[in-house]
Amino acid sequence: MMQAQGSSCTDQIPSQAAAPSTATAMTAMTKIKNKDNDDVAETTATPELVTEPTGPSHPSLTVGFTFKAICDIFGKLPSEDLKAVKTLLWKRYRRSFNTPPMHMDLVDLVDRLLECFGQELSLRITETVLTEIGQKKAVAYLQTLRVLNEVHHDLCETLRRTYGDVCEDPSKQEERRPFDDAFTDLHIKSTSNNGPNIEHEVMQIEKLDSNLDIGDLLSTKDILTSERVERTCSKLAVLIGVAGSGKSMAVRKLIFDWMERRAHQDVSFLFPVPFRDLKQFEGSEVSLLQIVQTLYPETRKLRDEDYRGNHCKMMFVFDGLDEYSGELDFQNTKLVSDYADPAALNVIIVNLLRDRLYHRGLFLVTSRPQVNTYVPWDTIYDEIELQGFCDSEKDQYFQKRFKDPDQARRVIAHICSVRTLHIMCHLPLFCSLVANEYERIFREQGVQAELPRSLTCVYTKLLLTLTQQHRRFRAPDWSPAEQKDFLLKLGKLAFKMLERGEFKISQYDWKEVGISDTEAVINSGLCMQYITKLHVLEQEKVLSFIHPTVQEYLAALYAYLSFRDLEKNIFENQVKRKLKGMIKGHRAMELYKCALDRSLLCEDGKLDLFLRFLFGMAANSNLELLRPFCTSSVTWPSLAEEAAGAPEEEDRRGTPVGQKEQLTALPGRVRCAHQSSIQMLILALLRCKEKMILFEPNVIGESTKATY
Repeated sequence: MMQAQGSSCTDQIPSQAAAPSTATAMTAMTKIKNKDNDDVAETTATPELVTEPTGPSHPSLTVGFTFKAICDIFGKLPSEDLKAVKTLLWKRYRRSFNTPPMHMDLVDLVDRLLECFGQELSLRITETVLTEIGQKKAVAYLQTLRVLNEVHHDLCETLRRTYGDVCEDPSKQEERRPFDDAFTDLHIKSTSNNGPNIEHEVMQIEKLDSNLDIGDLLSTKDILTSERVERTCSKLAVLIGVAGSGKSMAVRKLIFDWMERRAHQDVSFLFPVPFRDLKQFEGSEVSLLQIVQTLYPETRKLRDEDYRGNHCKMMFVFDGLDEYSGELDFQNTKLVSDYADPAALNVIIVNLLRDRLYHRGLFLVTSRPQVNTYVPWDTIYDEIELQGFCDSEKDQYFQKRFKDPDQARRVIAHICSVRTLHIMCHLPLFCSLVANEYERIFREQGVQAELPRSLTCVYTKLLLTLTQQHRRFRAPDWSPAEQKDFLLKLGKLAFKMLERGEFKISQYDWKEVGISDTEAVINSGLCMQYITKLHVLEQEKVLSFIHPTVQEYLAALYAYLSFRDLEKNIFENQVKRKLKGMIKGHRAMELYKCALDRSLLCEDGKLDLFLRFLFGMAANSNLELLRPFCTSSVTWPSLAEEAAGAPEEEDRRGTPVGQKEQLTALPGRVRCAHQSSIQMLILALLRCKEKMILFEPNVIGESTKATY
């Protein structure tokens, strides 16, 4: 395109042929009009432009757009009108064409216009000749294309400023990276209600009666495509994912690919509308149109027919339905089906989820698993599920995060060596917490620093991130006492379920526990809800923790806080606890001894990781994180001194013969001559306050390299 056509144009400026400035082109036009008398008859008949160019052109006015727009306009003209256009161009601008336009095809004709006059003046000339032949609708359409192109350009620039780069460490907002350099592919399934990831280091956990349909793997490019909309018969898609699974990054990817023209190119405008940005409209009536124009002022150029016409397709991305605290009443909320009709924000959102608000639009809503119905039963929608990273994507994340290839290889090898750490990295948020910690270590201790194998501290950081940083967007701030009370209740449930070998609980049984499901599932994000299909016609809603190890961690936190702050050993019965309390105060080591005894009785290892977390609670780095919840004035590090004399006392007391037989009979797990030697090992490890390392459950006596 834009090839030279024989001799050069007399109207063009050398070296600026492809895109001459408006002023230069106008000068050329003036020269044509002032030629010798032989040309007077032709040049004086040349009409003035319908609209004169004023000021610099909009940056959206590219060669590509101008060429496509003029081709589009001319291509839709009847053959007689197109012939009239060519005749008029030859008559008015003969010196610009070395051959008559009548013999040019459409591409060559538009190419020649742009070569001689540039983008702005070519459009003005097109408007002029169209007006002269009476094609006013074509002129209006061309002007519409220009406005849409300008809005599209300005919208993309706005989105690029917001979504074009990312900050991977919240503590370093000034350090941002281009989105492409940071994004890692995500695991998206075409089905929902798949339940939690149940991969576990110690136990073999059966699939929790969740969706048996494997479904297809999707990418963000597949969401709300024309083919998928036609197949699902729905313009409303809901992307579900547990806390930390990467929903916001998936939204960023969809937006970024659209503005970079990589995907969804049939969509004219894409409007991200985060639910947290909708809070500014609470308490007043507002329309979808007003929301868009407030968040994206450049859209005020759009006309009503742009929203209602076939020439525009619009996509709206509502990220974070779980951050919306209003009631979703689908029975009693009035129907609103016009994007320009103002109503209360709650009414707008309800009708959005009814898929009634703007029937020409495409809508994507993202959310954590909800505890209440978030789409009415009579609405057809496409529900898909985001499951974080698969194994290859975990490696890809750390390769992108650590620019030094050697550091990236070290980190990946280290994470793979700690099985539970590697499993939990299916959550992008968990990957981010691990990477932040390792970056800090490399920065403070050098690139050859030893990487920690601690599990408990990372899980504590995950807990605090979800229940403090992320929760503030979903619920009012709570005091440390309120948070502690919630965690104790949830941890107690986690421990009881763990002892029974259960990893899910029915919605009915959950209500009996007295814990807010909204707090557990939506606000804190520690749990999830999904539907299980027990039989063909039987299904029920169940709740589970977002991963079995999160359940084990919370159970250990419950045991630790109960003992430390409430002087309650959860492994002792109530009568024994009262008697012991009357005789003497609790010794901290009693908790660990009781936990170890209980764990050794479980042949399936269901308390092994719980035990690992429990020992990790006393690490100094973890204690510092838990300080807001620790109301007791007891100095927990005194545990080390208490442990120092425990082995001798254990030897004096001895181990019952029956218990020795129990311990030595446990196959495939802990084998040791007598219990005191295990306890001596643990007591010795407890002396290492800064660097606490625990045995692997299945290799005691061979290695002491596993961690907590």
